[in-house]
Amino acid sequence: MEVIVVKTDKELEDAFFVRQTVFVKEQNVPVEEEIDEFEKDSIHFVLYDDNKEPVGAGRYRIFAEYGKVERICILSTNRKGGAGKAVMNKIEEYALSNGAPALKLNAQTHAIPFYSKLGYEVISEEFLDAGIPHRTMIKKL
Repeated sequence: MEVIVVKTDKELEDAFFVRQTVFVKEQNVPVEEEIDEFEKDSIHFVLYDDNKEPVGAGRYRIFAEYGKVERICILSTNRKGGAGKAVMNKIEEYALSNGAPALKLNAQTHAIPFYSKLGYEVISEEFLDAGIPHRTMIKKL
């Protein structure tokens, strides 16, 4: 597996393919909520498997005084074996090298244990985003 920072249109298409598969098709998030006004201001990441097929994605952007981690997703067939951790590690590495003091994300509640193992702490009450329960989490870098 390899996580890369998106540099080409094809790589961005690959990231969007994973996001559409997970969020729109699997979780029924409306496409107009999934692809939003922050796409052009974000750094995108895509995870490729050993066959060079896109299987994971995420994005990062600067928001206020911290980095914002968003749209973390892994195809259902690849959710074991460290794929999510690989995407998060690459984003954290990028954020650190660009001076972010902390990272914030809105985690779907079922994913809170995953992010907790990576050092993120819950800092909000539960709220709905695209009809899915979430809580905000933060990690100091």
